Amino acid sequence: MKSKRLLLVAGGILLAVVVAVLPLLGACAPGEKTLKIGITTPTTGPAAEKGSPMGHANLDCVEYINAELGGVGGYPVEVVWLDNAYDAAKGVTAVKKLMDEGCLMFGTASSKIMSAVMETANRAEFPGIACFTSPVLYHPPQHIYGQLPDYGDDALAFANFYMENIWKGSGKPKFALHLLNNPTGSGARDAFRAKAEELGIEIIATEEHTPTTISEMSSLTRIKALNPDVLFISSTPAPTAVIIKNAYALGMYPGITIGCAHASFTKALIDIAGADIVEGVYGTFPTVMWGEDVPAMAKMTEYCQRLHPKDYGNMDYITSWAQTLVMAEILKLALENVGYDVLAKGDVESWRAIETQGFQKLKDFDAGGLHGTVTYTPGDNRLTTYNRIYQIVNGEITNPSDWVEAPFIKYEGYDWFGQ
Repeated sequence: MKSKRLLLVAGGILLAVVVAVLPLLGACAPGEKTLKIGITTPTTGPAAEKGSPMGHANLDCVEYINAELGGVGGYPVEVVWLDNAYDAAKGVTAVKKLMDEGCLMFGTASSKIMSAVMETANRAEFPGIACFTSPVLYHPPQHIYGQLPDYGDDALAFANFYMENIWKGSGKPKFALHLLNNPTGSGARDAFRAKAEELGIEIIATEEHTPTTISEMSSLTRIKALNPDVLFISSTPAPTAVIIKNAYALGMYPGITIGCAHASFTKALIDIAGADIVEGVYGTFPTVMWGEDVPAMAKMTEYCQRLHPKDYGNMDYITSWAQTLVMAEILKLALENVGYDVLAKGDVESWRAIETQGFQKLKDFDAGGLHGTVTYTPGDNRLTTYNRIYQIVNGEITNPSDWVEAPFIKYEGYDWFGQ
């Protein structure tokens, strides 16, 4: 088995074209028939602790698909990968590049980047899938899809878990929200706005922070004065670590319950904050843990430990490995339904075929047991709706709850949505 990795510098952005080929074909030659997809991840910048393992997983999984599965339908999968540095402008530039390159669809890691690029992608009918999403990305539904439950789903899953398993007081528990100032935060805010009364909780404070924050002592001092029962954080690992360390320093934690949305709830949070600081913190996450007995675990572990051993144990890697399996299934379905010649064009006709005959034909696809089954439901562009609640115990993310299905919320029906 031979493989070829070509690294180019284009416009100051690192471009990696990864082409793994079948044993009988040798190295990919110009004009060889491939199925081309685009992926853009924040491998550098303020969310690199997430984007780096996620980008590795995407590319590692493509290598696995080509080397061991013979590609998709006998065609090697070709990846055009771009680092967006968690920067909105770079994200838009990247997606335009992916369209120009004739990619059939694109994947992103983050809701922030997808929110920045979705207008461009929707206008062109260029279908995209994001690992981590916010309701604003697909309400109303257009050409953007969510691989996993969104940040609104996280908020409600945690709130329900708290009410059923932790809250022992009378009356309504008091929730304080600390939210990243982009769709990662606004998704949780909108869910609580829509459902807090129904859940029987009181939102007493909503604070925002930036991806590069180095101190939230002032905001947490304001929250502490309100005597909350719960601090819910929807953010990425580095700022979440700052918030929890500050809450610890102020004597708020241990004491209150801290819950996190899934963007921050990975090994990186423990590494940055310190295991003793985050002991007992709860969080949502939509995948299994490393080492669980599911079909995809052995092969994913093999590739991770061989190619990117430092990523082992980081659940963000799992999300993007699974994302790539989902993208391969979309290619497979479209290939079966319309044939290679339609897809080979890499134009709007190809994109429409990928969407209507790929994305929208997904039904009960099992991504190797790594997360919930993948199904497209008309009107709901979330492809997986199952979540779990975990807890950090002895420096490990563990104690998974049963799978919790997130209900559909028609956010566009609320007059405040998107404002």
